[in-house]
Amino acid sequence: MISLARQLFRALTVGAAVGTGLVPSVLAHGGDNTDDMKMGEADKPLPEDQYPPTYFALGDHRAAIYSHIGLMVLAWVFVLPVAVMLSLARSRHRITAQLVFLAVNGGGVVLGTIYNASTPDLYPNNAHHTLGWVVTWIVCSQVAIGLLSSIAGVFKRGSCEVRHAQTAERQSFIPISTEAIAEHESSYPKPHRFSDDSGQGTEVNTESLRSGQSHADPGSPLFPPTHGFGSDDHEGYADDNIHSELPRVSKSSGAVRSFIERIASNVSSRAWKVLMLAYCFVDRTILVLGSVTLATGIITFGRFFEGNEIFSGLAHWIKGGIFFWLGIFTLGRWAGSFGDLGWAWNVRPKQRGQKWRPSAEFVESALIFIYGSTNIFLEHLGNWGGEYSAQDLEHISITVLFIGGGLCGMLIESVRIRDLLNTTVEEAGHFDPEKVYTDEGSRDETQEPDTYAFSMNPIPALVILLLGIMMSSHTQHNMISSMVHKQWGNLLTGASFARGFTYVLTYLKPPKSIYPSRPPTELLTAFGLISGGIIFMASSSDTINGMVHYELDAMFMFTVTMGLVGLLMAWIILVMALKGWAVRREAREAYAKA
Repeated sequence: MISLARQLFRALTVGAAVGTGLVPSVLAHGGDNTDDMKMGEADKPLPEDQYPPTYFALGDHRAAIYSHIGLMVLAWVFVLPVAVMLSLARSRHRITAQLVFLAVNGGGVVLGTIYNASTPDLYPNNAHHTLGWVVTWIVCSQVAIGLLSSIAGVFKRGSCEVRHAQTAERQSFIPISTEAIAEHESSYPKPHRFSDDSGQGTEVNTESLRSGQSHADPGSPLFPPTHGFGSDDHEGYADDNIHSELPRVSKSSGAVRSFIERIASNVSSRAWKVLMLAYCFVDRTILVLGSVTLATGIITFGRFFEGNEIFSGLAHWIKGGIFFWLGIFTLGRWAGSFGDLGWAWNVRPKQRGQKWRPSAEFVESALIFIYGSTNIFLEHLGNWGGEYSAQDLEHISITVLFIGGGLCGMLIESVRIRDLLNTTVEEAGHFDPEKVYTDEGSRDETQEPDTYAFSMNPIPALVILLLGIMMSSHTQHNMISSMVHKQWGNLLTGASFARGFTYVLTYLKPPKSIYPSRPPTELLTAFGLISGGIIFMASSSDTINGMVHYELDAMFMFTVTMGLVGLLMAWIILVMALKGWAVRREAREAYAKA
């Protein structure tokens, strides 16, 4: 009897450990029983004549294609992010960075064109060629709009920001009284906005740009009283910087400048506003579009997802890309982005005329819900017209989890729902004749808890946790595929646990400051999501077949990805700091000109 009880206790302990996901989240290879796995026919490379020819294996003109790849990575991963940050900061150096990008990208386009003309078309009608030209022309158009509007003196007038938000910005991030702000505004009635940035964490007023400065003086170099970046009286300030940076265009060629200004004068203010809105929209979306272009380049280079395999490719690479960018978004939140919305693990700064803004967890829950609602109709595309298989129903069940989890997460984030749930307690507290809240200690009992001021919603993390557990146990057609699925499943599971620890920390000590609290666990969350998203994309059937054919094991992909993700996270933090430096420099220059 005692032996039976011991066996039952052991079984329950093991089941609880597996059920909570502790084993797969801690052990990179634990529980995958790789020693018991034996290679089958699916794990053996196909004969060379049975595997389709690819650009990767093509021996002709290797220097051209690898030079093309190197230049495109340099342009889109290194130069373009710098140009985007400088553009968001409205730095005078943005034009230089954008022109450098166009030059490097143009060199890559030329090499790619030469390579395509010199080699057979192994992937007819691929998306990379068309998309590459589209994004190139989009960036060229954006640079042209920015350059012409700067020379014509309308760059700031065509800003996509609302000028009256500047006063709210100062009140949000400067720890001074409202009376002091009113006194300052009475001296300088016209608001001066320092940046046309969207306010995503690295503004002049954010903590990351004000380290070591506890109180910001409106007369300090960060807050010059005149010559503001977006002021009506001095709206040409940034444009003067462009002229000084490009003297050959604006001074020695006065006829060209005069011609451009005449053209600009014939363009209505509404048209300039539309053009600048397009300019700002490209600023905020071009990096995502560039990552899609690079992904289609990899697909074309390896000749993946031809024919019916397109559905497997879309499923894995779109979902993996979502997790990849969710990880970058998480890293940005840790660094201080979206601090004005209260998304940087901080208290949202109070502003005049403050309107409701969704929490970061509400956005995550909404995206999960939208993804599940749309993807539930796409899981059967690979077997369209046939009967639903058990695997189809398994995938549909995952989308149902996304629908339910996303909806639950949004309801939890609703303040109205929370107030309705408190109805019973409020009625008992207000109408109980035996309990009268008169003294100070009793009044504290009727105050909302500190946790109400900050969102702690574990549902998005729970959905990702369950997805990681399910995919790490997903049956695959060969051993390498099973190992790769387990790898990204473990990474997503680990990211979810790290987010859970973040909520534990914030529950024990909720943020009380407008400055980003930067919980260290969020760095682990970001790393797990970024690396898990990349491994997710590598787990598609064609990618696995390519690994098998070229005799690359699962650990090769895993170790290379880990190293690249570490470098990528360092580069992202550096680029965001560069934006802060650019904003500060422009503010100092504005003060010097005052």
